[in-house]
Amino acid sequence: MAEIRIIKKYPNRRLYDTQTSTYITITDVKQLVLDQEEFKVVDAKTSDDLTRAILMQIILDEEAGGKPMFSAPVLSNIIRFYGHAMQGMMGMYLEKNIQAFLDIQENMAEQSKALFASNGKQGAPGGPNPDAWAQFMNFQGPMMQGMMSNYIEQSKNMFLQMQDQFQNQAKTVFNGFPFPGEGGKK
Repeated sequence: MAEIRIIKKYPNRRLYDTQTSTYITITDVKQLVLDQEEFKVVDAKTSDDLTRAILMQIILDEEAGGKPMFSAPVLSNIIRFYGHAMQGMMGMYLEKNIQAFLDIQENMAEQSKALFASNGKQGAPGGPNPDAWAQFMNFQGPMMQGMMSNYIEQSKNMFLQMQDQFQNQAKTVFNGFPFPGEGGKK
């Protein structure tokens, strides 16, 4: 098992990759993420873990340029969960949904590779028709959106059911306490 790559962050904002013994940029750290390299960013003086802060900086840079992934209402809703009783649960919920999205994406990529491999190589006799392949790839986008819409709707319904269960459990546990709107004492 490979050791986790250590990146040291110095007070002058420079990042030092201890594996390559070179200074790197935030763009290089982004490439480590894209390459699925295991790494940890630590403060050079205190050894505090700064990995999350650096990853947030990469997200901020990505959101500032090009087409943002998060709308202002989504970011506002995420901010509202900080300090809320459901904060930990929301983090897990987002993490599981992102992992489900990645699993679906990987599954579709594997299926398309299998289809491509079963039809031979491009340009070879009996290989896939380039137009058919382009049509297949164009079909995947809308199909993925449809699958994700269904998944999100199911996830929303499950989340609402879970919320109802929590409310019912809370009412059962705190049976003797009056709840507003329940006809109890005020």
